[in-house]
Amino acid sequence: MSERNTMLRSLHDVGLAAWFGGSLMGAVGLNGAARAVGGTGEPAARIAACGWSKWEPVNAAAIGAHLVGSSGLLAVNAARVVAQQGVAASTLAKTVVTGAALAATAYSGVLGKKLERASSDRPEDAEKAAKHPVDADTAQRHLTFLQWAVPALTGGLLILNAIHNEQQRPAEQIHGMWQRARSLAPHMPAVPDWPLMSADA
Repeated sequence: MSERNTMLRSLHDVGLAAWFGGSLMGAVGLNGAARAVGGTGEPAARIAACGWSKWEPVNAAAIGAHLVGSSGLLAVNAARVVAQQGVAASTLAKTVVTGAALAATAYSGVLGKKLERASSDRPEDAEKAAKHPVDADTAQRHLTFLQWAVPALTGGLLILNAIHNEQQRPAEQIHGMWQRARSLAPHMPAVPDWPLMSADA
């Protein structure tokens, strides 16, 4: 029950940490600094947009690493997802929250690009903004909400990951698999009172 998957876990955890930390720092630090320096108008929007665009490639790499790690861990733990009670539910919750975080991240990127073009003084950006006009006030409100939603959702993923890690303890695996077997065969006795084991899987 204690198979090592160090590379997959590293991709999963480091990617998620960068995704969460970068989004939280951007919402608190970058946006706050932009408002402090540029006020509430176009200068602030340009500063924030520049910072987010610099972070975007790193964020994309972090998300990609997290998704690769998540997919790999799901594959190697597929049997446990089926056999251990509670793991399927937490896996489904992680999948739903991950999808919501991806959607919020992608949409905030789209809105950020639109606002960047609308506030830019470069002719090519002005031309693109004219072809695809945007209500700056509405877009900024949506973007502000999304930039707080991303750290909230990725923070939720960190909590679900902690639950998953607890479920991988040997005692938890034995208990969960016994409970799943009992749900399929109710005549089986209750789970034996084995001594708890503290080593992680």
